[in-house]
Amino acid sequence: MKMSPKDFVARKGTKPIPMLTAYTCPVARSVEQAGVPIILVGDTVGMVEMGFDSTRDVTIEHMEYHIGAVRRGAKSTHIIGDLPYRTDRDPETALENARRLVNAGADSVKLEGANTQVIRHLVEHNIPVVGHTGLLPQTAENFKQVGRTEEDAQRVMDEARAIEAAGAFMVVLEHIPYPLARAITHALTIPTIGIGAGPDCDGQVLVINDALGLGDYWPPFSKQYAYASRTVLQVASEFSEEVESMKFPNNIIQFTGTNGR
Repeated sequence: MKMSPKDFVARKGTKPIPMLTAYTCPVARSVEQAGVPIILVGDTVGMVEMGFDSTRDVTIEHMEYHIGAVRRGAKSTHIIGDLPYRTDRDPETALENARRLVNAGADSVKLEGANTQVIRHLVEHNIPVVGHTGLLPQTAENFKQVGRTEEDAQRVMDEARAIEAAGAFMVVLEHIPYPLARAITHALTIPTIGIGAGPDCDGQVLVINDALGLGDYWPPFSKQYAYASRTVLQVASEFSEEVESMKFPNNIIQFTGTNGR
């Protein structure tokens, strides 16, 4: 059964929340079958799937496409849709774009930073919001850890509090010191989801490509549960060799049927 924002809030401090990203129908189907309760269709799709150098190149149309694909694969899973760069620049623009993501299949939307006016506006219009503080890829100049100084740590804490006060039901904490993540988690009444923020958050999120080992670089705070790129390389190499040696398709048993397969 699909979980609601209230369900996730109720899990705070009682049962950790696993979250994975997904961008395609078959991956989303597998994630749902595994029982992962929440899928983030993140604008990371631009970098890990589309080859962009930055998430800033992702458009609302890209997000609609991938959210639709994920929804078709995971009909009973809560889906968060990322609002791309500058699509939340003011409350009305954000509302229009958030509605587009919801219409595409999202149950809630995520936006970066303590954009409290926008968060409040979306919540007032019945769109559940997930906040995001710490490292903010859409605007960051680099991917170094955030919140390492006392002043910057206080800024991140203040942002997290403001995001909660504006009405978000969950907040992502990205690439911040573990003690800071622990302090924020204890300070808030909504769940915190960590990515490079240590074990004391209320849940954890991983980019599915990082978890699969699909690609040639993964963040140091991620974990590879497999190395799918090696499998792709092996399959492609074997296929190429079999075509060139005429083993394929001669070694395939032929079936005849009305559909020609």
